[in-house]
Amino acid sequence: MVENRPFLGLIRHTVLIAGVLLLALPVWLAFVASTQEGGRLLSGDVTLWPSGHFLQTYGAVLFEGMRSAGVPPVGRMMLNSLAMAVLIAVGKIAISLLSAFAIVYFRFPLRKTIFWMIFLTLMLPVEVRIVPTFQVVAGLGLLDSTAGLVLPLIASATATFLFRQFFLSVPPELAEAARIDGAGPMRFFADILVPLSRTNIAALFVILFIYGWNQYLWPFIATTDEAHYTVVMGIQRMVAVPDSEPIWNLVMATAILGMLPPVAVVVAMQKLFVKGLVDSEK
Repeated sequence: MVENRPFLGLIRHTVLIAGVLLLALPVWLAFVASTQEGGRLLSGDVTLWPSGHFLQTYGAVLFEGMRSAGVPPVGRMMLNSLAMAVLIAVGKIAISLLSAFAIVYFRFPLRKTIFWMIFLTLMLPVEVRIVPTFQVVAGLGLLDSTAGLVLPLIASATATFLFRQFFLSVPPELAEAARIDGAGPMRFFADILVPLSRTNIAALFVILFIYGWNQYLWPFIATTDEAHYTVVMGIQRMVAVPDSEPIWNLVMATAILGMLPPVAVVVAMQKLFVKGLVDSEK
């Protein structure tokens, strides 16, 4: 019998609430700063409550940008970041599903060697191979394009490894039953393996979406065209304004807007995300 101890429950809830407040405080301060006048922030006279410049500040960053720093409207940069994050997440998942399927269910020479070669690419992130990657993308004429932003980041050894481990746990009787029923390899893949992997796909999509959304180094190198700027690039350029002080209320407003899509994805897919990490459907 579990003993009911209200005092311990009160302590647990107090600690949890304190932790939430501690984590939420910087976000609240950034939001408050985004509603203040720029000059007021530089003077250090900032309150803990929003002021009346909310619509003015957010309207300026969404539709006008910050021309003094060469930053286009945030609305356009958010669309670029959204396209980049979705394409990276979907591309990584699609390639990883197919590669894991081939490694587990097909018998061909050096199958295990090829898998470990894929796995070893974890030691070579894009930051390590940035120079040869740039040379290849430039040689293909993909600089200043969405394809140039996405393709170098679209492979994922981690996702391939996770899907391989999941496919190995699928009972082999399913593949045998599908073969008896006349289903080909791709039919078995599309009708059985992909539906069984939906929680894993959802969990990986959340992680990979945030990974793609937060990319900074590669977009900073691969594009100089304002039409392809991402939100992270925009924030950096707004902070590093030459010969003047940053307009901090616009910077904070951009940061707050840049947080919204990842938060929305995590909240919308929270149940599938948790289920994909702690459970599997077989």
